[in-house]
Amino acid sequence: MIVFPNAKINLGLNIIRRRSDGYHDLDMVMVPVGWRDILEIVPSSSGSTTLTTSGNEVNCPPEKNLVYKAWCRLNDFLDGDLAPVDMYLHKVIPDGAGLGGGSADAAFTLRALNSLFGLGLTDAKLCEIAATLGADCPFFIHNRPMLCSGTGTDMLPVEVNFGSAIRIVIAKPGGVCVSTAEAYSGVTPSVPELTTGEIVSRLTPDEWHDKLFNGFEPHIFAAHPEIADVKRMMIASGAIYASMSGSGSAVYGLFGDAKMAEKAAADLKGCDIYSGDLASLSYH
Repeated sequence: MIVFPNAKINLGLNIIRRRSDGYHDLDMVMVPVGWRDILEIVPSSSGSTTLTTSGNEVNCPPEKNLVYKAWCRLNDFLDGDLAPVDMYLHKVIPDGAGLGGGSADAAFTLRALNSLFGLGLTDAKLCEIAATLGADCPFFIHNRPMLCSGTGTDMLPVEVNFGSAIRIVIAKPGGVCVSTAEAYSGVTPSVPELTTGEIVSRLTPDEWHDKLFNGFEPHIFAAHPEIADVKRMMIASGAIYASMSGSGSAVYGLFGDAKMAEKAAADLKGCDIYSGDLASLSYH
């Protein structure tokens, strides 16, 4: 079985408050986009579960990879009765970019195993298992625009009003990665006047620029000015709206003109680039 785990972007990201457990309450909308990895899962040829990676360098041993951990977590849930498999992951989505590539790989592993072996697990159960692997993982079980609150795992479907925007360009500056720890180390929690869900459902992207914010941007841009440069270039190239995704370092721009989007993608030198349309935003 071959599946194609896709990335996500964040439309806004408000850090509401620091919780007593050390985590933060968030308000954000996550949307799937078409930047994809490739994952193949087949019955094991050796009687043991294996993971082989290719494409972008993966800086962890197989047993630490979220794909392998997803198989282990599902096997634990099934009391050790999950058949062994050989898994082949080709990485295309860049790491350390705020695009959820690793989380997508884990969630798609659970979904693929559920389908491959006819386990009959519901999305709710898959989300429950996915949540043990990472906060973003349940989103990729739903894999449609979702309003996320709490620590990011409380999710409700939301309709995004993209207005005249038809194309998206995502750019990650080469060699620049932002860890989650770094992102949260400089945040200043605040409660917005409007939630991200209210903004993206009621207003179009040309009205978002002074209302929809990523709370990580100020200190991440200060520490990594090359990320801020990408956002400025997106806007200068005609993006209706541009923002850093999640904790960074990728920046996306929404465009109402395909040729402007193509030129922006060509002009963003030294970046990993994705360019695609906004016609389909669910890859379930």
